[in-house]
Amino acid sequence: MHVRPMSAPQSSGHILSATRPSGIVAHEDLPSPIAGYLAAAAATRDWRESESLLLRAQQASPDCLHVYYTLYKLYAVHNRLSDAERAVHMALDTAARLAQIDSHWQSLTAQSCDWTQVDSPQHFFLFSLKAFAYIRLRQQRLSEARQILSKLQEIDPQDTVGASVIQAYADGVPL
Repeated sequence: MHVRPMSAPQSSGHILSATRPSGIVAHEDLPSPIAGYLAAAAATRDWRESESLLLRAQQASPDCLHVYYTLYKLYAVHNRLSDAERAVHMALDTAARLAQIDSHWQSLTAQSCDWTQVDSPQHFFLFSLKAFAYIRLRQQRLSEARQILSKLQEIDPQDTVGASVIQAYADGVPL
């Protein structure tokens, strides 16, 4: 089956938004220096400056999941899919370590941990796995995207991270 190329989401103004997935702390709960980096990254319209600020935030607080989310979102919006993939892998590794689960998503099962804890690193892991499937679709790697989506369906059957939206893309259903 041929999947039409997915275009990058259009940005309207600010490069980064204030939205966040479950499993990461709210902006107001971030350590002050990290919140400052993220606020500065969101305030600039220069994606390279945003990237630099986010990489500094990641170095300053390597366990801050919010930084990884913002970083892979920045890269995806600017169609830098290899960089987005790298950021997603860092997010998955960090979330897995914090959740004390295997970072190799292929080996995870519904019993690997309590996936229903929404404000937890394992839920952020699910969210980042969904982002990885989205990146694979954008890279036209449909088979790999389907494998990831199948795993998400297995370990998140209630679709708490909204992987069904990415599944619809993979199935060629117009959204």
